[in-house]
Amino acid sequence: MVKSVEGIYRNGKVELVEPLAEAEGSRVIVTWVHHVGSPPETVDLRERGIGEGRAADLRHRLAAFAEDWDRPEMAVYADLPPR
Repeated sequence: MVKSVEGIYRNGKVELVEPLAEAEGSRVIVTWVHHVGSPPETVDLRERGIGEGRAADLRHRLAAFAEDWDRPEMAVYADLPPR
């Protein structure tokens, strides 16, 4: 089963907006969503265990999505109300 919920990342943890009792102990995939208009954040990758080589690999693999993410029409998703 796949279910999406909103959360906020703080101090190395994701705080869910709504509780998911049925998901206790489950593996999750977290997709970070940068809200348009938000100030850019600096992320210390080393603090998160990501070295230069792995960061370069991730940038390379995610580059294919950048064109879609950066389209002006995608900004409408930043304005959706929380669920």
